[in-house]
Amino acid sequence: MASLNMVLSLFISVLVSSLMVSSASNFYNDFDITWGDGRAKILNNGQLLTLSLDQASGSGFQSRNEYLFAKIDMQLKLVPGNSAGTVTAYYLKSNGSTWDEIDFEFLGNLSGDPYILHTNVFSQGKGNREQQFYLWFDPTADFHTYTILWNPQRIIFSVDGTPIREFKNLESMGVPYPKNQPMRIYSSLWNADDWATRGGLVKTDWSKAPFTASYRNFNANACAWSNGVSSCGTSNSMTNSWLSEELDSTSQERLQWVRKNYMIYNYCTDANRFPQGFPPECNLS
Repeated sequence: MASLNMVLSLFISVLVSSLMVSSASNFYNDFDITWGDGRAKILNNGQLLTLSLDQASGSGFQSRNEYLFAKIDMQLKLVPGNSAGTVTAYYLKSNGSTWDEIDFEFLGNLSGDPYILHTNVFSQGKGNREQQFYLWFDPTADFHTYTILWNPQRIIFSVDGTPIREFKNLESMGVPYPKNQPMRIYSSLWNADDWATRGGLVKTDWSKAPFTASYRNFNANACAWSNGVSSCGTSNSMTNSWLSEELDSTSQERLQWVRKNYMIYNYCTDANRFPQGFPPECNLS
């Protein structure tokens, strides 16, 4: 009997460990490299992905799954040194001419100058909701976690667990909100020296190429979308608590700390862009 129990416990432990391995993030399973002619690489048995940019081309990848609401974590280590002119983009996007999109874009800069973290939200093909931030650390020295929470009530951008931006569902005020179109995860490293660094004043120094950004520890708590059906339809509501997640008082304080100390551009304060008046959501910012 004792030996049978041992065999059973061994079988269970092997089963559990195999389930853990199969559910662990692996870039081979979760993503396809979509362009770059060999400049994007999956390494370390699927645990690391790198994108590279040189004068001939950048590179990019996309998720195999589409999602209709998700909480996505990705750790990035950005291009070090003189990265002026380069953009590392990490975002969710749907298809079509009236697409939805949720953007993190990292605008490179001269050595010693801070990266600019650019965020935007598109709904039904319209964006113009840019907010930009400096970071409170060097994003090229190590990996940091960048999170997009997208649920029916709000979109929250976070860095290492600190919220930097919240975009609420204000359809009741006539503000379109992305909620009907499934989105894939995309990322790319590309040359944008016509606009990215100081409005295009600083050009890419190709003598520093290839430029490389690195990715690891992807995690998705998400409603995968397939053939018009959401995986969340039958899922346990406890595991999908992110679907109703909101900022608690501590997180609200952290958000205000970021806005006060690190926000460098907010479309809701740019009167030149909106001579007829600010968008309705700005009245609540």
